[in-house]
Amino acid sequence: MFKLKIKSIAYIFAAMLFVLDRFLKLALENGLLSGPHNIIGRVLRFNLANNPYIAFSLPVNQILIIILDSAIVLILIFYITRLILAKKWNSPELLPLTFLTLGATSNVLDRWRFGYVVDYLDLSYFTVFNLADVMIVLSIIYLIFTLNKKSYVQSGANK
Repeated sequence: MFKLKIKSIAYIFAAMLFVLDRFLKLALENGLLSGPHNIIGRVLRFNLANNPYIAFSLPVNQILIIILDSAIVLILIFYITRLILAKKWNSPELLPLTFLTLGATSNVLDRWRFGYVVDYLDLSYFTVFNLADVMIVLSIIYLIFTLNKKSYVQSGANK
């Protein structure tokens, strides 16, 4: 019962991060918010940056990015729907895939609407990113560790 409540809270948290990310992006694009504003000194700042590239600012054709990103989101939505319809609520990948899908969807919506991703968290001397990026990266890290642990246990290496 307690685990179910924690999972429910995690799904609500994922939805709230998605809504907050969308709100911040739209508010910045429509001039309702402006920057830069220091969050943690000059290390982390709230600052608008338009990113036409993919992860780590790698340059790729915009049409190709939109097609690939959209296809990935559709595949993720299809897979999550399959897990839900099969009533696999305890599947270890359902929650991180939900975070991943919501983050990717937010960035894809930016690409469809603006032609670029709206970034707003400026980590000085490194990169500018957004909450959707955080959701994507953390869920991928979680999936790697979870699936790696699962394969380790299944291989009998822990005997």
